[in-house]
Amino acid sequence: MASFPDSVNENDLGKAKFIGELQVPVAPFDQKSGREAWTVAFAPNGSYIAWSQGRRIVKLIPWTKCLKSFSAGNCGVGTNASSPRRFSRQNSDGGQVIPVSGEPCEHTIDCGDIVWGLAFGSSVPEKQSRCVNIEWHRFKFGQDQLLLATGLNNGRIKIWDVYTGKLLLNLMDHTDVVRDLNFAPDGSLMLVSASRDKTLRVWDLKDDGNMVKVLRGHQNWVYCSAFTPDSSILCSVGAGKAVFLWNMDKYTLIGKLEGHHNDVVSCEFSPDGALLATASHDTRVIVWDHHKATILLELGHLFPPPSPIFAGGSNDRWVRSVSFCPDGRHIASITDDRLVRFWNIEERAPEAIAPLSNGLSCAFSTDGSVLAAGTRDGSMRFWECPRSVTSLQHMPQQQYAEKKKKNQ
Repeated sequence: MASFPDSVNENDLGKAKFIGELQVPVAPFDQKSGREAWTVAFAPNGSYIAWSQGRRIVKLIPWTKCLKSFSAGNCGVGTNASSPRRFSRQNSDGGQVIPVSGEPCEHTIDCGDIVWGLAFGSSVPEKQSRCVNIEWHRFKFGQDQLLLATGLNNGRIKIWDVYTGKLLLNLMDHTDVVRDLNFAPDGSLMLVSASRDKTLRVWDLKDDGNMVKVLRGHQNWVYCSAFTPDSSILCSVGAGKAVFLWNMDKYTLIGKLEGHHNDVVSCEFSPDGALLATASHDTRVIVWDHHKATILLELGHLFPPPSPIFAGGSNDRWVRSVSFCPDGRHIASITDDRLVRFWNIEERAPEAIAPLSNGLSCAFSTDGSVLAAGTRDGSMRFWECPRSVTSLQHMPQQQYAEKKKKNQ
């Protein structure tokens, strides 16, 4: 196991390149409470970014239009700058926005309650429902279907059609806040919800949102969950020190990973499924070999690190969110000390940092080139992911020189 160093001079670290911002207009009566961007998500095909921008609102914006807006210098002037309305028309049944020219449309969705969790889901037709006695379905999800699930403060889950902004399903069974949502990556449209009611619930959207299973084991709030890329294992974390692993073929608890000293609030698997990253209020991100239940790397956010008995006291260094880059080599973390950090998993110290006040959530774009982070004021900020060449030093000298030249 590689422990983090006793000291890091973060003034000497490289600064991540800031590329843009999406702000939320603030009304005079709009105070702090309820404006938090608890979740940000990218569509699997890279077409959209969605985030909970506070109150009851979720914003869906075509990602290419975001990037064009940033390159044109329009960042920071409000979310509407990135998506002209000429690509849409109004539907007669409640003002839904419908694309008319093949261009993705921007949507502003009022979910009816504070939004905590978000997840995109896309269908693969050959992945059938797990329900064996199916004769009729209200919904037939095609291959080009893209869904957005929103988890609400009242315990409900609403399922939306991303391309039309239309509400499709309203899932009701949780008895408290739905804190996190995840679709299985295999295109089966199996959805897992994590709630403050201490449970995870498995839903089958190809069976019109039928609830398949309740996963019980957490003794307190469940904050976050994540699938392995092959959808076979689910990780869940919450108000407690343990990291839970579930077999999603049998819906059984495989085991628990022990190593954190305080609540674990965020988790994500590497793109190849070999590693698991978890973030905790104990000021650390731990990278696990979850197959062997061993700690491979500890990424520290407080130097020297706190002793286990005081790990909950450093609340200015609580880690709020962790995200694995699609390149499999970088991790981003959001912490209460007003910094976002980029890590190379080959190193024990951050590779680059950037200022971020009141950060809550983060996610990498589908291609791994950009990190998006949500804040307590509902806005979004974006940075380029550093592209280190440390591992290239193990190549033959000529090949390393060629790669280095290409990266310059």
